[in-house]
Amino acid sequence: MWFSLTHSPPDMTVRLTFLLIFTGLTGIDSITTVSKVSVRAGGSITVPCLYEPHYKNHVKYLCQGSALEFCSYLVKTNKPSSSGKFVISDDKTQRVFAVTINDLTEEDTGYYWCGVKMNYGPDSGTRFHLSVNKGESYLYVDEQMMTGFSGEEITIDYHYYNAGDMKWCRLGSSCVTWPNGSLDNSTVTMKVIDSRDLTVTLSGLRTESSGWYLCVKGDLQMPVHITVTEKQQQSVSGSYESFLIPLSLLIIFATVNLFICFMYKRQEQTILESSATTTAEGEVRYVRTSSDEVEAEDEDVTNSNMP
Repeated sequence: MWFSLTHSPPDMTVRLTFLLIFTGLTGIDSITTVSKVSVRAGGSITVPCLYEPHYKNHVKYLCQGSALEFCSYLVKTNKPSSSGKFVISDDKTQRVFAVTINDLTEEDTGYYWCGVKMNYGPDSGTRFHLSVNKGESYLYVDEQMMTGFSGEEITIDYHYYNAGDMKWCRLGSSCVTWPNGSLDNSTVTMKVIDSRDLTVTLSGLRTESSGWYLCVKGDLQMPVHITVTEKQQQSVSGSYESFLIPLSLLIIFATVNLFICFMYKRQEQTILESSATTTAEGEVRYVRTSSDEVEAEDEDVTNSNMP
């Protein structure tokens, strides 16, 4: 069915125009990220940005500003930052590009955009707010990058200073509300340790559990990346190392013993050769002495027979 904005009612034209502009500027259903994060001054934050498959080969970037069309570029996938303050990486397999901001100061507080360059038309992007505090951040985690083993469990430690309901979500997927539930065939258990600490435990991990997750409390989120590996691969590697170290020691020990035996045999042979040489020289001297005596006796006999 064809229609024209020029033949539409005025209010419909305004609505459609607004919808097109808003969709192009904010990237509705195209990029998924956090909405608000809080970080302590001097720290760093990594924010994941999940994008649609058709953005796979597009340039991604992080920019700062209230509106996408007027924001200032900070780092792009085709032009990495040389300062080290901003880092960007693109995992095209998982369709996630991650932006990291280091050495945060209070001046870094503001709105940022996960953006994708479009070949035609306005860029696509989703905005999030970063709050940098001198004291403790309102929701933070000890480690943003975690590793677990298939079939086992992993616990993430969070600290909070804000109120609000809590839930655990997979980026771009479903959520588990307090206090427990199931997510991607893994059991999620959330516990409050005290008034400022809580834990999230994922049990029955699978390799498919690898990815970005969000701890949500009130209006804040804190992303965490979990990598799940097969424990069998780790155990084989560990057994190989445990076998290699004793084998190396055994080789060194055998080499030292062979060297000692070689030196001992060589010394023993030197002693024997030295003894044989001494004995041979003694025998020669004895023969010469006997010969001299015989010759002397012959001379005495000859002399005695002379008139």
